[in-house]
Amino acid sequence: MSGALLEIRKKIGGVKNTRTITKAMQMVAASKMRQFQKRAISTRGYVQDLLAILAKNLTTQESTIYTEKRNHGATLFVLYTSDKGLCGPLNNKIINALFRSKKWLETPLDQRKLLTIGKKSYDYAKTNKIPVLKHTGQIPEKLTHLDAIKVVETILEIWEKEKIKEVIFVAPHYKNSFTFYPIIKTFLPFSQKTIESTLGPLQATQENPENQNKQLASNHFMIFAPSEEHVLNRLYEQLVQSLFIQAFMELKASEYSSRMIAMQNATDAADRITNDLTLAYNKARQAVITQEIAELLGGAASLEE
Repeated sequence: MSGALLEIRKKIGGVKNTRTITKAMQMVAASKMRQFQKRAISTRGYVQDLLAILAKNLTTQESTIYTEKRNHGATLFVLYTSDKGLCGPLNNKIINALFRSKKWLETPLDQRKLLTIGKKSYDYAKTNKIPVLKHTGQIPEKLTHLDAIKVVETILEIWEKEKIKEVIFVAPHYKNSFTFYPIIKTFLPFSQKTIESTLGPLQATQENPENQNKQLASNHFMIFAPSEEHVLNRLYEQLVQSLFIQAFMELKASEYSSRMIAMQNATDAADRITNDLTLAYNKARQAVITQEIAELLGGAASLEE
């Protein structure tokens, strides 16, 4: 067998081995995507209920740490990306959504504070010499409320000590297996406007918006115990934790759906390359066989002479 045929066979074997890996990664990503899809959707419902209650009672409550309006101070941007790559355009879309946004560009340099969640956002900031106030990475996928509290406490500590005017979340919003889009929303302080803007995307994903409207209307008749102030403060604490968890679940669902598609594309590309190499191998082999037959016929003819 000629060296060219051996080289093609090696390439076919290498591509098939790569295809085995990408196919396995595709199946793992699909399985995890379904898990985080369920978690993201269930978390949306819980967050929506909290927002609905607070939206109806926000105007009656005195200012708290969560609703305090500050006219001066820096802006803290919380940027969500994945720790790992191989997930298509996910991280680039989220990163570009922040650094090309009007909010980021119009904020003075000395008033920009960046908190990165995920290695990819941290690496980008360091590569582009963007100051990072705080980095949080390697958050466990089996996120617990204790894990969430640690990160939220860090955000609240910065909110209090750094004289932050507002906290902005930049994260993906998972729509379906093939679609996500980056969102930029105000995390703190809470106001009627920020609550309604957060409710918007959540209500858009509800299967039965009419039922949700009935729930919103029913909140007018809620009785708080031991007091409205105590209950609402506890709800704010739950909300900041739940908003962080929701953003994390949306991120993971988007990450695994993007990785599933990327690995599917890689698997399809491996199939195409294998087919092309197989065709080239067969043509080369046919040429070798034809040449050998021609040589045999030529040898036989010379013997007859």
